[in-house]
Amino acid sequence: MPTRTLVRSDDYVEYCPQTAKHARDLHDLALRGRHLKELTKVICESLADVVAFGPGDDLIDIGCGDGTLLRIAHQRGVKSAIGLLATDEEVDLMRRTGLNTRQALSHQLPLPDACASVVVSNNVLLAVPSEKIPASLREMCRIAKPGARIYIGEVPSAGQKDPTPQFATRSEVLSHMYRKHGLRTWFGMLRRMIWSQIVGKPLTILPGTAISFFATPEEFVQLCREAGMEVIRHWPHEHYGGRNNFLLRRAN
Repeated sequence: MPTRTLVRSDDYVEYCPQTAKHARDLHDLALRGRHLKELTKVICESLADVVAFGPGDDLIDIGCGDGTLLRIAHQRGVKSAIGLLATDEEVDLMRRTGLNTRQALSHQLPLPDACASVVVSNNVLLAVPSEKIPASLREMCRIAKPGARIYIGEVPSAGQKDPTPQFATRSEVLSHMYRKHGLRTWFGMLRRMIWSQIVGKPLTILPGTAISFFATPEEFVQLCREAGMEVIRHWPHEHYGGRNNFLLRRAN
């Protein structure tokens, strides 16, 4: 059987190190697109209003992206703010800014029980494999203090078509890169292809665009209750159609 020379991976844990390695701006870590920096700020400001940061709050931001929410939390006087990111490469970039960040995955948080009065996970669960969602929700509940506010945002209510085309050959990849991103990106991909041939390994395409988890609001509310959380309210996302935000609290 011939060896495959081109494979695709939709694993965000594989995608994120490459994003950090090639980041031209810290906002690249937010995974929204370089032209949406202002939107990230608007969303985080709105999120901060919803959870109502106070001077006694200890924030845990799961999937803190470029740290926008952590900065807003500090500006609003929280006692502490810790950001969690999927890979060491992202953490290294963030720590250079002086923010307290650590490597962690949503279903295995390296934090003590009841350590946070505010837990945030925004634009994260959509990239978590469905089988790890229950454990991720239980972990959010575990690290939350009794009565803590828990904000889970941008949960898709239905599956969405992946905007990245599927490629059958390397020439298709190169053609797409040139049309969409220009000569510099095309040349970078060509170098990756040549290196993969030299080392005898298939080229892995990491688009970072696939949605791994979705649930209707009713389905997600039930998952949260099973994890030990009470639902305060939920509402459609203001900027992303088909996604919902949830404000919850630890039940006990």
